[in-house]
Amino acid sequence: MNKNELVRAMAEKAEISIKDAGFVFDTFIECLYEGLDAGEKVQISGLGTFEMKTRQAREGVNPKTGEKIVIEETTVPVLKFSKTFKDRLV
Repeated sequence: MNKNELVRAMAEKAEISIKDAGFVFDTFIECLYEGLDAGEKVQISGLGTFEMKTRQAREGVNPKTGEKIVIEETTVPVLKFSKTFKDRLV
């Protein structure tokens, strides 16, 4: 399912227009960005917790040349699914 299909499904279930569902979806994503950007955890009951985690610097290998390289420390977004979400899918 891609974004358009998801928005259509949301619109159908909520009995609203596709345009309104798209607006709600885009607003949700924007609020998620803002929360993570501010360093907050975003917890959504029944889905999971979004947060930013720091990956430590480490040594890696360039697969093309075999040369060892240093991969710098970086911050990445992470989603930990809730038990409710996992249980529903199993």
